[in-house]
Amino acid sequence: MSQTTAAGATAPGTEEPRTRSVRVVLMALLIAMMLAMLDNMIIGTAMPTIVGELGGVAHLSWVVTAYTLATAASTPIWGKVGDMYGRKGAFLTSIVIFLIGSALSGIAQSMGELIAFRAVQGLGAGGLMVGVMAIIGDLIPPRERGRYQGMIAGVMALAMIGGPSLGGFITDHWGWRWTFYINLPLGAVALVMVTSVLHLPKRRAAGRIDYLGAGLLTVGITSIVLLTTWGGTEYDWASWQIVGLGVLGVAALGAFLAAERRAAEPVVPLHIFRNRNFTLVAIVGFVTGFVMFGGTLYLPLYQQAVQGASATNSGLQLLPMLLGMMIVSMVAGRWTSNTGRYRALPIIGSVLMIVGLFLLATMGVDTSRVTSGVFMAVLGAGMGFLMQTSMLIAQNSVEMKDIGVASSTSTLFRTLGSSFGVAIMGALFTNAVRDEMASRVGASGDGAMGESAQLTADALAALPQPLREAYEFAVSSGTHIAFLVGGFIAVVSLAAALFIRETPLRGAGPEKAAALPDGPDRAESGTAPAAAPA
Repeated sequence: MSQTTAAGATAPGTEEPRTRSVRVVLMALLIAMMLAMLDNMIIGTAMPTIVGELGGVAHLSWVVTAYTLATAASTPIWGKVGDMYGRKGAFLTSIVIFLIGSALSGIAQSMGELIAFRAVQGLGAGGLMVGVMAIIGDLIPPRERGRYQGMIAGVMALAMIGGPSLGGFITDHWGWRWTFYINLPLGAVALVMVTSVLHLPKRRAAGRIDYLGAGLLTVGITSIVLLTTWGGTEYDWASWQIVGLGVLGVAALGAFLAAERRAAEPVVPLHIFRNRNFTLVAIVGFVTGFVMFGGTLYLPLYQQAVQGASATNSGLQLLPMLLGMMIVSMVAGRWTSNTGRYRALPIIGSVLMIVGLFLLATMGVDTSRVTSGVFMAVLGAGMGFLMQTSMLIAQNSVEMKDIGVASSTSTLFRTLGSSFGVAIMGALFTNAVRDEMASRVGASGDGAMGESAQLTADALAALPQPLREAYEFAVSSGTHIAFLVGGFIAVVSLAAALFIRETPLRGAGPEKAAALPDGPDRAESGTAPAAAPA
């Protein structure tokens, strides 16, 4: 068997070659991860130009929604396919599908075509993130994974900081189609590197894909994502469309649970939720997604509308938060590798996340950029403790044969959390802005804003002084409400983190593993130090 097994067993004198080999493989995985993370960041700044050329402004939201839906719905399926038929083949297939979707999106001639091709992209993206996390789970034992945690956090920070600016540059100098074409050379490099340097034990499961469960799960997830995307924007929360989506989503997920209990090879094995650590860390992941993609969506808007930041450099305004996340993730990863302990990390991270959100909720029209930067750094530090630690705990809580579904389920919870966060905090923000504008300037406020609570820099500069000042107060009020609610939601993460048990990390070694407390979770999760891949 290969020396780079999931159990982390290495022959004497092979540690350095193995480390170099893992780093080469990890580089290929991170390039693929960059593809999935950069896509929406780049496309966001190109959307006005795309709409100007293709038209169809009424369907603008579907360019993002189609991608998100396909990603969320396919995520658990990719995890199960990797578990059953081999991680490498599934991962390479997802890259190819993503690149096909990117090429087709670049040649789209209408908004309808672009939406359809974005859905193809999303199908591939669902396998990219899951594949990266599952392969890392195969190659690097949890005890050693902290050494590479900073690289993963760095890629995430780079995508979030550079994505919007890169998208604007490409659109201005090369045209919007290159925001899709740029994926092709990166994807080709990832394909070549993964094909040549990634070597995993081959596996072939005797069972079949649970198509009924996959279909019901897809319907349920699609209904929930559409509900959170359309609720309060496209349709009123009490409309028959939103209520119908809620009923359909609950019914589909209920049928899915019933089907999974009878399936021979369930797409999401329900037994993984019997492990307390896995269930608790799934809740932590949901809340982290809620906060990260919900709350931070409005930080650049606040900085542009209230603090006068340039829209072109909006990604750089998040630098304090992202640097805090990256640095803390590296330190936490090293500490986990050196000590084998992790229980304190999600607790500390949840506390810092709560504190950061409540600090951000205090920002007003007079808050300086330095002060808001400190507040963002606190929030970023909290997420740095949580982002990779939650995946590590999830993978360490299941048997090696379930690494794929554990990774996909954990990713799915975070994706659903982000959907709920964007929808709920967005609705609160919009309502607060409109109420504040109405109370300060009356009907003229609605006329200035049109159909959106978010004004561009040019539109804001064109407003008369009284309206501009009113809008600044309104945005400040909206961010206050959004971050305040995010802070209360983050308390759920802390409550879940407090009940996580410390169980030995695979690859810890017999002496250090024995020093950690035994518990029911250790036996049921199969986390003995000598565990080997299925």
